[in-house]
Amino acid sequence: MPQLIPATINSGLPLAGVLFLATFVLLFGSFLLFLASKLGTRKYDPVKYQSYECGIPAQEKKDTKISVKFYLTAILFIVFDIEIIFMYPWARTFKEFIDSGNGLYILASMGFFLFVFIFGLFWEVKSKALEWD
Repeated sequence: MPQLIPATINSGLPLAGVLFLATFVLLFGSFLLFLASKLGTRKYDPVKYQSYECGIPAQEKKDTKISVKFYLTAILFIVFDIEIIFMYPWARTFKEFIDSGNGLYILASMGFFLFVFIFGLFWEVKSKALEWD
């Protein structure tokens, strides 16, 4: 009996199971969404669209403005945190690069990366990006 779906690809990885699972998830998910849209109720409830704050009705305006400084602080934290995270794998594999003869190139690359990192840090302090006055 011939096989309809090849069990493996040239690299030896099983593909039929992945294709079957992906197809099943897409079809079953689409069926459930269709079923929910046809059987679900569409009753408008104004309470559902009101803000909820621990059971106490909201007393603030809906157009409350949040300072950009909060967003700037969060974005700068994420940027510098990710830069620090990039240094960890470099430090873990640097000995292997030295053994393979590419140590100086990798050290120069990380030196440039650190230069950009430190330049950004000094620019952030000089531009007073984190001052709250």
